[in-house]
Parts: sequence; C-alpha cells; structure tokens
Amino acid sequence: MPSNTTKLFWVLLIFFIFTTLFTSFSFSTPLNTKLFTFLGDAYFKNNSIILTQEAFACSSSMSTYTSGVGRAFYKYPIRFLDFSTNNVASFSCKFSFRIDPSAPYCAFGDGLAFLITSNPGSVSLSDGYMGMPVSNAQDSFLAVEFDTSFNGNLGDINGNHVSVDLNSVLSVASVDSLSRGIDFKSGRKMSVWIEYSHSEKMIRVWVGYFGLLRPLSPLLDCNIDISKSFKEFMHVGFSASNGRGSAIHVVDEWQFRTSGFVSSTMAVDKFRDELEECLICFPGDSGSTSTDVGDSDHHHHKRKWVLQVALALGGFVVSTMSVIGFFTLYFVCVRKRERDVARKCSEVQVSRVQGLQANKIPKRLSLTEIRSATKGFNRKRIIGAGASAVVYEGLLPSFGSVAVKRFSEVKRTSALYNRFTNEFGTMVGCTRHKNLVQLLGWCCERNELVLVYEYMPNGSLDRILHSRTRATKLLTWERRVNVVLGVASALAYLHEECEKQIIHRDLKTSNIMLDAEFNPKLGDFGLAEVYEHSSKARDVTLPAGTMGYLAPEYVYSGISSVKTDVYSFGVVALEVATGRRPVNDDGTVLTDWMWDAWEKRNLMAAADPTLMGNFNRVEMERIFLVGLSCVHPNNERRPSMMEVAGMLKGEAPLRKLPANKPTVRIRALSENSEDVTQFDVGLESTPWSTPGTHLSNN
Repeated sequence: MPSNTTKLFWVLLIFFIFTTLFTSFSFSTPLNTKLFTFLGDAYFKNNSIILTQEAFACSSSMSTYTSGVGRAFYKYPIRFLDFSTNNVASFSCKFSFRIDPSAPYCAFGDGLAFLITSNPGSVSLSDGYMGMPVSNAQDSFLAVEFDTSFNGNLGDINGNHVSVDLNSVLSVASVDSLSRGIDFKSGRKMSVWIEYSHSEKMIRVWVGYFGLLRPLSPLLDCNIDISKSFKEFMHVGFSASNGRGSAIHVVDEWQFRTSGFVSSTMAVDKFRDELEECLICFPGDSGSTSTDVGDSDHHHHKRKWVLQVALALGGFVVSTMSVIGFFTLYFVCVRKRERDVARKCSEVQVSRVQGLQANKIPKRLSLTEIRSATKGFNRKRIIGAGASAVVYEGLLPSFGSVAVKRFSEVKRTSALYNRFTNEFGTMVGCTRHKNLVQLLGWCCERNELVLVYEYMPNGSLDRILHSRTRATKLLTWERRVNVVLGVASALAYLHEECEKQIIHRDLKTSNIMLDAEFNPKLGDFGLAEVYEHSSKARDVTLPAGTMGYLAPEYVYSGISSVKTDVYSFGVVALEVATGRRPVNDDGTVLTDWMWDAWEKRNLMAAADPTLMGNFNRVEMERIFLVGLSCVHPNNERRPSMMEVAGMLKGEAPLRKLPANKPTVRIRALSENSEDVTQFDVGLESTPWSTPGTHLSNN
C-alpha cells in the first residue's frame, strides 16, 4: 500500500493542478467605510475608496481645467511622536490601487499619493499637486507619489514615476517606475509596500503588480527624519487629483501600523504595540482603534477558499479518497499557517523591554489554553460580570486557580479595546504590591481579549459586605480594618511610590477583591490614568466611574487627580464602617448622611448594625473621621493617601473637621460657545451637591 507521504504528494499535485487551472484566490483585506473620512470627490463603493470622479468633458487640446480632488483619511489621528520619552514611531503599510483612464480624449490625471498630514483639510487645487497640502509652515506632511503626469515646474522626471515629498510638493527623491517595468497607466492593479525605520532614518517603497510577491529590492529608498517635521498626532490616508486630465483613482486593501514606542522605564507602550500588532493579525470589528485600517474577516475568506477548491475538485476529481485527502491536506497546512502567523504575531520580545525583570511580565497564553481552563467559557464558571467583561473561574496548570476576565467577544468597540489595553498596560507597568491583584497572563487572539488574574476565593468586598446571607458575618471588624488599611496602602503606592503616578479613577467595593484570608486586593484598572510625577497637566475627559464614588470636582470638570481617588477611598471607608451603600435604595447619599451624623455629634450611631457592637470604638471613630476628611468637598483640603495611611495606623494626627458640612459654589461661564465649569470653593456659599445626588436623576 502507498505510504502516507505518497498519498500526501498526490493530493498536493492534484490540488496544485486544479487550483492553477480553474481557481484563483484572494486573501485581501476589504476596507470599511465607517473607518474613513471622505473629502472632495472621494467616496466609498464596492469595498473600495474612489478618490476621483470621471470627467466627461475633456478637449483634446487639454484647455479644460477640471482639477477634481479627492481625499480619504483614516478616521482617527495616529500618534507618531511621544515628547515625554522622545520616542518616534516607525511605520509600515501595504495597500493596492489602480488608476483607470476615463474619458477617451483626456490625458491621465495627476496621480495618487499616500499621505500623512497634520492638517487633512489643507488641499491644493493646482495642476500636478495630487491634492497635497499647500506649503504652510504651520502644517507638515509626508507623501509618497504615484505620479501619472509630467510637470517640469515641480521637478518631475517623467509622467510615470514614484516620489517622496516632505512638507513640499518638490520631491526629496524620485524614481522612474517604467524603468522597473511598472506602468501606472496600464490600468492594472498595483500592490505597494511602504516602510519607514526611524532608527535608520530611511523610507523604502516597493511596488509590484497585484497578486505577486513583494519585490526583493525596493523601487525607491531615501533618507528622511520625520521627527523634525511631524506633529505628535497625524492623519493617514490617500489623496488624488485629475488636474487637466481624467482618471478614476481607486484604493483597495490597506493596512497600516506603527511601532517603536518603548519607554526606557516602563513597558506600557511596548505592550500596547504588541497588542495592536496582535489585533492586526486577528482583526476584529470596524470600531476598533487599532491602527489596522482594513477590517478583514479571515475565516470568511478561508471558507470561501474551501468552497472554491471543493467546486473545482468536484468537477474533475471523482475519487472520494482524493477529496478526503485534499481536505486533510487543507486542515494540516492551513492550521499550520494559522499557528505560524499567531506565533509570529504573539511573541513578546521581553529582552527589548528595559527596566523590567522577567518575572514581572505576564505570560502570553493561547486561546486554546484559555478555553481549556474555563471549559469553553462555561456559563457555570462565571463569577462576575460587568459592562465590558465577564469573569470566569479557571484552572491553568502553570498557575492553578485563576480568574479569567473575558472582554466582550461579540463586538470589539474602540472603548472596549481601549479599556483592555489600558488595564493591561497599567498592570504591567507598576503594580507590584501585596494589596493589588496580580496579572498572571493575557490572550489576544482572533476576536478574544482576555486577562488572567490570580484567583480571589472570597470574591469582591461589595458582595460580602452587602450580602443578606451569613457571609456578612465573616467580615469581622478586624477584617474590615485590615481591608481599609490595605486599600489605603495600595493607593499610596500607586500615587507616590510608583515610578509613574497611577490614578485608579474607579475605586469602589466591587473592585476590591478578598483572598482566602480576607486580605484586600485592588483590581480593575480599565479606567486608570498614568502620569509623570512632575506633570501638572491633566486630561479633561468625560467623568468615568460609579455613582456615589465620584468626587464633585471630577463630575463637573472631567479632570481627575490623586485627590479624586482620595474622595473615592473616603466613600469606601465609610461604606465598610457603616455597611451602607454609597446611594441607598431610598436615594440617601452616604456622604450626606455621614456629614449629618457628624453635625449631630452622633457618629457611633452610624456603625454597621450587623456588627452587633463587636468593634473597637476608637478604631471605628478613626475610620469615620478619616473618611470624612477624604470626602471633603474642597479637594485641596483632602489629605494625601500617604497621610491617610498614617492616620489610620495612628502614626499621624487626625485632621480637624469643620463643624458643619462644607459647601461649594459652582459657577458656569460661557466662552467661545462652549460651557466652561469653574469651581469657587468655600464654606459660606450655596449648598453643595454630592456626585450621588447630582447623578441620581440621570
């Protein structure tokens, strides 16, 4: 009987013959109109970007001047410079295009350009400019031209060439494409590869006819330093114009990625680059903010390929063994290719990350391992769920019991992706503390985004603290004090002891986990912000967090700080001591209720009744007073977390509280048709509204 090797050979031969004669395959990445901004004549049709429209009236003398201009840019600006670390991104992209002549009596249009610009709205209507920006000292751009017109005034070498421009339409370098057998006026589809290496200060351009491999040597290469010209964020896309001619400029498959943002002291940016690279290899939905601007469905094309091959073989191959053999070959080869791509995409280059020890880097896990650990994401293993993720209990041989946080597998939106990468980057950067949940591993494969944490047997503080079962009795006073001290220590570490300052922004009892001994572990860094300690600038964002825990100035200004975390901690401390939720079912706000108890000098009456008096009165009063100091409406009057930890331990004096609840006046100004919120804090102004009462009606 023939050997398995012989069978495989014949199956491979049959496959090669019939796919060569009767089938053609496309593994292209279709574009998605939701990802682009269209300007001028550009529009989207049949999964392609059409940059220019056909000119129906062109005279043979070319006296008619049409100058149709079209532009298409990726919807989101992309970061190229990091001024805080002096890092500059390298980039690479691949796309295909074709230029179809339209009117029979018209010459070709100007051509098409791949364009990176700081101002997508700066357009030139001049003949030969391809719609590229007008020279302007305020704007910057880099363009790779695929020129189909000759204009001696612009230094063109001929009417069929590739050029590189930097901040001017006068090219830095040009190459005759016809000399390499590439004719942009042939109407054939072209493939283009562009790579910029900042370490070499070199840009390289390869061009070939579609369907062929990338040529061994680039068509054009030249020295360029984008760091001297680029802004921090730039817009990436395409531009084309017809000038005095007429042609339809079409762009099809496109991928773009940046790399090279590696901090010398933290791995946050490095690991985000790894994640973005992973998402490019296994693209998700079109809402992702990954720099892969092509939204492909790998499995859709794979199934299409199987169907084409099956039809071809079905018409010419009668033997059932041959068909079975083919599918066996397909399974082996494609699966191997999938694994190879995943491996290439997944490898984390630990040796390139400076300032980290290997044992601090979470392990990259395969989706197969994750599915095995959770029994295929079995619903019976769910131990927690939120708006962005579901948490499963899992078992991994290398770690034992783990908590598997699976971000929504149905639709990977930009917000979800940002939350995943933010949490991942923060946990990798500076979170080695006994009171912080430790990230053990991660998985980014296909449509799955997963983080793997150490398992917390007693779940969240929120679940036990507000349980109506006997579980509440397990949370003795001694354990509650330990929880408050542990969380204070963790926040002091994040605010003052990390190399970079981390603001949690979502501190609440449901994000505080309890291990087997009821020791607290702070987790969920999806909303965290990282700053240099010397940085005074803070981002203005939409307030994020949970009603009842948010500081008033953050709700109204959108600017977070360490003092907004201090406020949230104060709410948590009061919640632990009283057993009451931040906002009760009847709408009572915990902070208002506690200030009222303070004014009546009746703090002990606020102690959690489930403790049945089994608590240390001195410790209880200390937690109440520290908690009220933390929720002071004036953020400047709040203590730092280092001071809070000292007060809780009795190592620092308690702060003196005002006799009555402080108030704050909020004055709204109008400037340039935008609402600007200004705080004027004092003790003699209009009544202050807590975040709970402010948000309770929304």
